[in-house]
Amino acid sequence: MDKIEKHLKALKEKHAELEIKLNEEEARPLPDSLKIQEYKKQKLAVKQEIEAIEKK
Repeated sequence: MDKIEKHLKALKEKHAELEIKLNEEEARPLPDSLKIQEYKKQKLAVKQEIEAIEKK
């Protein structure tokens, strides 16, 4: 596995972790809208990086 594949795998794992955190926060009785916004922002950034790597 080369460096790019390892980086891509790490990014996909981070994306999945952010999805879990986002779902957990949204499921809380009083979700923190700032946390939700931050998780979504991070998730989008990771997704864009994944897509940029996969296009190469």
